[in-house]
Amino acid sequence: MFLENTVNHKEQFGWIEVICGSMFSGKTEELIRRLKRAKFAKQKVEIFKPAIDTRYDDELVISHDANEIRSTPVPAAANIPILADGCDVVGIDEAQFFDNEIVKVCNDLANRGVRVIVAGLDMDFKGNPFGPMPALMATAEYVTKVHAVCTRTGNLAQFSYRKAASDNLVLLGETEEYEPLSRAAYYKAMLRERLKTLNVQDPEEVKTPKKKE
Repeated sequence: MFLENTVNHKEQFGWIEVICGSMFSGKTEELIRRLKRAKFAKQKVEIFKPAIDTRYDDELVISHDANEIRSTPVPAAANIPILADGCDVVGIDEAQFFDNEIVKVCNDLANRGVRVIVAGLDMDFKGNPFGPMPALMATAEYVTKVHAVCTRTGNLAQFSYRKAASDNLVLLGETEEYEPLSRAAYYKAMLRERLKTLNVQDPEEVKTPKKKE
């Protein structure tokens, strides 16, 4: 379990915590847990999420388990520093949907003495690093990778397999559109998808061309 850093009041610098993983791995649940602990300690907390994320609520950050906390939707990362003025702790959910400016924003806040907690998908549905997440993980003091349970093997899942027929990088969805898979299950699922696109003929159905006399 992640334990919060003890604050050294002589050093006026904050830090960055990144919570990453696949869909349904509990990223938002862990983000909310840490933020609620900070609020209980009477720290000034602000939570932000990208304005495009309206799956559950326009303003609430809500986990898949229906745990929730009030947040401020913002259209771009550049909006966060102004709204976070005077905060002790800043939480950011679905960080993968923000522009690359989010990396500078998080580091500037940490340099001002703010504790920054970021949650987001580390990989997109194609298994590639997602948006600004690699840079956030590289510059963070703490990185927590959480896992879901593979729906096909029961093993730890780290991939978000998209069941919906869409190639758009950003596609908001739940269990109807995505399922968490282990490496082996994801590889097999992607292989089946590629095979569907191949025009493979049965050798018995292929007629042998007649030789010219």
